[in-house]
Amino acid sequence: MNGKPLDFSIVIPTYNRPERLANCLAAIAQQDYSPEFFEVIVVDDGSPTPLDEVVQPFRDRLQVTLLRQDNAGPARARNAGAACARGQFLVFTDDDCTPAITWLSALAVARDAHPQSLIGGQTLNALPNNLFSTASQLLIDYLYSYYNQAAATATFFASNNFAMPTEPFRAVGGFDTRFPLAAGEDREFCDRWRYHGYDLIYAPTVQLYHAHHLDLARFWRQHFNYGRGAFCFHQIRAQRTTQSIQVEPLTFYIRLLTFPFVRTDWPIALPLSGLLLLSQVANVAGFFWERSRSQSLSQHPLVVDSGN
Repeated sequence: MNGKPLDFSIVIPTYNRPERLANCLAAIAQQDYSPEFFEVIVVDDGSPTPLDEVVQPFRDRLQVTLLRQDNAGPARARNAGAACARGQFLVFTDDDCTPAITWLSALAVARDAHPQSLIGGQTLNALPNNLFSTASQLLIDYLYSYYNQAAATATFFASNNFAMPTEPFRAVGGFDTRFPLAAGEDREFCDRWRYHGYDLIYAPTVQLYHAHHLDLARFWRQHFNYGRGAFCFHQIRAQRTTQSIQVEPLTFYIRLLTFPFVRTDWPIALPLSGLLLLSQVANVAGFFWERSRSQSLSQHPLVVDSGN
């Protein structure tokens, strides 16, 4: 520690994935951005095995802090990391991501151009041979192209690769901790960020690779949970706006199912399109499951379990 102001505080929530966390930290340690100007805050969300041995080898290369909390979900973990951050900009990623070597230097350029904006980077699929992982990333690519058609009016970025100035993050209240699942809390934060008058900017040069290992069961569960998160998002959003739930137009789904034919080779486009259809079926199922569940509970309807 040299007392110099820090440009960035990188916050990484993690749970029981030590090998992936080590890969993430190794990529951060190789950044072409001087480590004296950023810190890394790892927040262990109650992993069964302590992560000290994973983090220790990086202490001579990075300003790294390891926090530990009882298992409470990624939203609370991110907030815990942000609460002790010393950087002027908060940078969020996940333990299964490996940033490109230019990740922070590209982010610095975007930050200088948009110092009060939430900056969303580009996430690339690190598992191109996994059909389910490819379909999941293709869905994110489609949502980015749909919701962020104009750079000045972007509305959504995923929390595995976005950053924003620290003080406004704290001022708007951080992530809503009623989302213990990794599903919907980033969408809600982006919506609340815009509600408070801040904008979102897409910076495709801010790149990292996402290695989300999926099979059919995990793919279904991921998108089922996204549906659960979507229900909670709309419930929370209704508390600050009178706008009712809006269903996307039919053209949204038609373009989604044809998206693989635009972005990939024809032999793989058809199964990818089928998986995107399956993702939407799972999403709808999760949405109505969570709605039914919330209606049957006597406590606050926004409380959701961890899905374990």
